Amino acid sequence: MADVTDATFATQVVERSNTVAVVVDLWAPWCGPCKTLGPILERAVAAADGKVELAKVNVDENPQTAQAFQVQGIPAVYAMRGGKVVDGFVGAQGEAAVAEFVRRLLPTEQENEVEALVAAGDEASLRRALELDADHEGAVVGLADLLVAQERREEALELLERIPETAEVRRVAALARTGARAGDRDVETRLENLLGRVKADPAARQEFVDLLEIMGADDPRTPVYRRRLTAQIY
Repeated sequence: MADVTDATFATQVVERSNTVAVVVDLWAPWCGPCKTLGPILERAVAAADGKVELAKVNVDENPQTAQAFQVQGIPAVYAMRGGKVVDGFVGAQGEAAVAEFVRRLLPTEQENEVEALVAAGDEASLRRALELDADHEGAVVGLADLLVAQERREEALELLERIPETAEVRRVAALARTGARAGDRDVETRLENLLGRVKADPAARQEFVDLLEIMGADDPRTPVYRRRLTAQIY
């Protein structure tokens, strides 16, 4: 179970739902039926043994998320898979109804097979996974990452076009376009060499942004170079 905010909804719910079904519980502290439904939802999701996740959103503190769901009343519960709402209900429900709601979200036998193949992680397994589910994010990203490591970068980029952009998709696409790796010692040198060209040269600007993507948000150099990029362009 996770408490989700307007700021984290995209990553904790939308992107996460590409990997596992996410139940979104829209509630408020003053809502009596919400207090009754909350523990029932938690028990039902816990019984799914990690195959379904629960995200709780306090609508008073997170109006953007409530507006996105066009909430008319609470409790309101929605199930998301693949970034889309696939089921839902409004109002308190009993144990049996909630258990059935969660049960419908459990992966099928084929989906379990795909997950096992993705977990194996070798090229043959990932390609088999994509035969069963052509747009499976984990399989697409995993195979694209392997292709980049094999210097088959154009093939990796073409593969990534199958699925919506996420942080992980951006990272692997950046690797494919630049041929760089996060630990490469010449990344900073490449950034310095590109900096003077980013305003007039779209290709240089794309490469600069890709290198920042590879470095990642946790690298202390990333915000520094983002500011320098902004200063150059504007």
